[in-house]
Amino acid sequence: MSARHAGLVIAVGVVIGLIAPQPVAAQYGAVDGEWRSYAGDPGSTKYSPLDQIDAGNFSDLQIAWRWASVDADVDLEAIGSDDERLSIFGLQATPLMIGGVLYLSTALYQAAAVDAGTGETIWVHDPQSYLGGKPTHAFRSRGVAYWSEDDGSDARIFWGTSEAYLVAVDAHTGEPIRDFGDDGRVDLMEGIPRAVRGATNYQGRNLIGVASPPAIARDVVLTPTIISDFVIRQEAPPGWVKGVDARTGDVKWVFRTVPLGDDFGADTWLNESWRYSGNANIWPPLSSDEELGMFYLPTGTPTSDYYGGHRLGDNLFAESIVAVDAETGARVWHFQAVHHGVWDYDFPAAPTLLDITVDGRRIKALAQVSKQGFTYVFDRATGEPVWPIEERAVETDTDLPGEVLSPTQPFPTKPPPFEYQGIGIDDLVDFTPEIRQMAIEAVENFRLGPLFTPPMLTVEGGLQGTIQRPHIAGGASWSGAAADPETGLLYVPSENRFSVLKYYTPDPDEGGNLDFTQADFDSGTQPLMPRGLPLLKPPYSRMTAIDLNAGDHAWMQPNGDGDRFRRHPMLRDLDLPPLGGEGHGGPVLTKTLLISALSAGGSDGGPRLVARDKATGAIVGSVDLPAGAIGTPMTYLHEGRQYIALTIGGDVPQLIALALP
Repeated sequence: MSARHAGLVIAVGVVIGLIAPQPVAAQYGAVDGEWRSYAGDPGSTKYSPLDQIDAGNFSDLQIAWRWASVDADVDLEAIGSDDERLSIFGLQATPLMIGGVLYLSTALYQAAAVDAGTGETIWVHDPQSYLGGKPTHAFRSRGVAYWSEDDGSDARIFWGTSEAYLVAVDAHTGEPIRDFGDDGRVDLMEGIPRAVRGATNYQGRNLIGVASPPAIARDVVLTPTIISDFVIRQEAPPGWVKGVDARTGDVKWVFRTVPLGDDFGADTWLNESWRYSGNANIWPPLSSDEELGMFYLPTGTPTSDYYGGHRLGDNLFAESIVAVDAETGARVWHFQAVHHGVWDYDFPAAPTLLDITVDGRRIKALAQVSKQGFTYVFDRATGEPVWPIEERAVETDTDLPGEVLSPTQPFPTKPPPFEYQGIGIDDLVDFTPEIRQMAIEAVENFRLGPLFTPPMLTVEGGLQGTIQRPHIAGGASWSGAAADPETGLLYVPSENRFSVLKYYTPDPDEGGNLDFTQADFDSGTQPLMPRGLPLLKPPYSRMTAIDLNAGDHAWMQPNGDGDRFRRHPMLRDLDLPPLGGEGHGGPVLTKTLLISALSAGGSDGGPRLVARDKATGAIVGSVDLPAGAIGTPMTYLHEGRQYIALTIGGDVPQLIALALP
């Protein structure tokens, strides 16, 4: 057996005792001072009732310990890696904490156990995934999942790799679970149409990989997958997901996000385009409800993300929320948020599960934030919208040959959008009349319009494309939202940006057969302002609190003051409101605080961690960070002391833990 198959385990001088029996994870929020799921609980609330750290002492936090990513020990030159994003963006994980041990995965898909009080490494398991080819997009892994028998006798850590394996190791030792799947791993690519192990896309990258952590319900492990968005062919692997038995590794079921033949939804792929179409994968984290026995799948855009002339129709189950039975994989309900998507408005984050009270009626709710800036709210047992979602007519006029856009798209009536949607002249920056005129001139050769304005070809001498807002990376991003189960408030960080898509016909000599595909979305002519001025009105990033009981905003606060804009010679003497623009990283909630990282505004102008009053959004505490945050923070209690842990960048990314002195 090769070392690569078996994985490499490094045990480092710390002994873990048997993890004591634990209750089933809480439906809402972290329990017992631990953090047992990627987002605190299976419902992705990112909430913990801890209150040792509060508004009065938050600014006194100090770094208690640092853990340097073990990826620094891997010889990247020897494995032929040229992924320059690794050191900066790769350590996106949010760690778990169970029984005094933190568990996380690294950019190179190693897993590690770290002492929660000291940051000392306990064990490292290296599946050597980097030897299996370049990752689908970049080296990044957002975390792991934990599962155990009720009596604690068998505790396991699961995560997916860049080469599309699900790996299982013993939580105590880091050793592979030999009787799980094939000697400790399950092939997530096996049986997926058009997915050939070892084959690559035209960029030389793996066809399928994993970035987000698995979800677990009813002893079934479900792992999100990444499939390349940058394609030159209409054929691609579909984003089918496998329900894997947590004990044996047997595949219990497969849910087909691109349906086949007689499957429900196949008729929404006209001309039997389901035969070759792919993607519609679930790439962000998932949520699950142990009590109802359901997984909730936020799905992506079909191949290709920006042109659909070869896959006419609504294209179920792309860009949908799908509730599936955890034990059988059967579809329970679904909702499609974008019909025949060409804007890359796939769902970017895990749904948030909590109970709300609407007009006196208690509802087991699911709230899904989106790239469009919408929050879709459903009864998660039935799929019934809590407030009406209306099909509204949208513009369909495009000059992309063969493209037929949907004449309607869904619009939630409540809550209001948490981010700007579409773009018109009134949305352009107006700090001074001179700056406003610059903005008008910058957009004069571009198509403007509301949300879902159709894309346009870039035509020399004519329009230079459609300005799309929100940006294809979204209003909301993979860091998602947080929810307070006591108040029903949902907290959403978002960003105010735009995209202009560029199209070209792929070269058949390079294997291309699409009529059109997209170039880099920031390439070519852009509506650029002189000297780096902003094009749009602020804020450029924000935090919004949404009252899910009322379906309305409770408050909105800019994320930062916008110092980088204020230093501009044309702006520095103006009396401007807070501008935002200092990041939209993921939040974590405690009993009294909303905590998130900003990219600027620290005592030296650098990155910081801030605490907000949950009721008003006012910043009540700030702590400098030694480098910019990468992952979403979490919090835990160890030996009577509350910690906040998060990953940060640098030449060697680190996991740091902050605590009171």
